[in-house]
Amino acid sequence: MEILPKTLGTRPRLAVEVRTDSIVAARAEDAAAVLTAVSRADVPEGALVPGLKPGNILDTPAVTAALRKVLDAVAGTGRERLRDVTVIVPDSAVRVLFVDFDQLPSKAAEALPVVRFRLKKLLPFDADDAMVSYQVMSSEKGAVKLLAIAMPKTVLEEYESAVVAAGYLPGAVLPSTLAALAGLDEAPSPVLMVNAGMGAVTTAIAQGETLLLHRSFDLAVDAAVPPVTHSVLPLVDRESTAQEWAQQEALGPGGWDRFDAEAAMQTSVVETAIAHETEMTMLGREVAQAVSVAAAYFEDSLQRPPDQLLVAGTLGADTLKSMMEESGVEGLQVREMVDVTMLGPGATTARVPRSWLAGVRGALRN
Repeated sequence: MEILPKTLGTRPRLAVEVRTDSIVAARAEDAAAVLTAVSRADVPEGALVPGLKPGNILDTPAVTAALRKVLDAVAGTGRERLRDVTVIVPDSAVRVLFVDFDQLPSKAAEALPVVRFRLKKLLPFDADDAMVSYQVMSSEKGAVKLLAIAMPKTVLEEYESAVVAAGYLPGAVLPSTLAALAGLDEAPSPVLMVNAGMGAVTTAIAQGETLLLHRSFDLAVDAAVPPVTHSVLPLVDRESTAQEWAQQEALGPGGWDRFDAEAAMQTSVVETAIAHETEMTMLGREVAQAVSVAAAYFEDSLQRPPDQLLVAGTLGADTLKSMMEESGVEGLQVREMVDVTMLGPGATTARVPRSWLAGVRGALRN
C-alpha cells in the first residue's frame, strides 16, 4: 500500500478523509480535480482517537457507518459507481521525517531497505513492522535528502478494514497534510500552510515539489479543560409539562422541584459555554504558536517572511484568522487552500466547509 501521493493514472477517483470528529468524501472526474460531489458525516466523540498504537478506531460500527454514508453519496450509481478510494488518515497516525544520506541506491527496491534501516533509530515503533514509503526531495553529489513516511501496519489495517467494511477498496493511503499539499499548483514561490483541528495541528512549507518543513503535534487542550457535566439533571426539556417533570425520579435529598432543575440546567449551559470558550482560547494559542514557529523557520530558510497562510482542516480560515489576531500574530493573509473554482455545482450545494476539502481535493489532483 502506497502512503505517498501517486500519479493520477494509478490513483482512484474517490477520496475520503477520516478525522476525529467527521469524515469527508469527494469525487472528481479528471486531473483538474474539480470536485463534482462531496459529502460529510459526523463521528461520535471518542469513536476515533488517532495515534501510532493500535486502537485508533474505538467504535468500529459508528466509523464504518459514517464511511459508508459519505462514500455512497459520492460514488455514483449503476455502471458509473466507483469502489476504489484513496484513504486520507490523520497526521497523528503517521510519522513524516526528513532523512539525509550521503548516497542512496537509485532503484527503489534497493533503496527502501536502506531507508527502513535508518528509520529504526528514529521511529517510536518497529520500522520492520511498518509500511514505509519515501520521496527524494533533493539529490546532489554526496548529499541526498528525502522525505520518509512510516505507519504501523496494525494501525494502517484498522483504517483499511473500516473502508472495506463500508463496501469500498483502499487504493492508496495518504497522510492528511501531504494529501492537502498535493493540491497546490507547482509554483516556484514557497507557501506556508497549516492543517488544524481540535486535536492536532501540522504546519508545512512547500516550494514547488519540494517540502521544506513538516511539523506535526497533538494538542493537549482536552486534557487541560475537563468537560463540565451534571449527571443529576432531569432528562427532560425546559419546556416539558409539569406532569413530565413530576414523573422524574427525585435527584437529591428531598428531590428537586422544577425551578431548581431549570436553574441547574441554565448553570450547566453557562459553565459548558465557558469551558468551550476556554478550550478555544487555549487551542488558539497552541495553533498560533505553531504558525509562529513555522513562519520564523520560513524567514530563516528563505530570507523573507511569508505573506500568506494557507488553511486546511476543520477550523477554517475565518477561525484561524481570529486566532492569529487574538494571539498577536500579524502580517499574514489567511486564506483557504480550496477556492470556489475547485468546486463543481454539486459540490458547492453540499455546503461542506472548503477547509475540510483540502485533503480530498489534493488526493484527487494530478
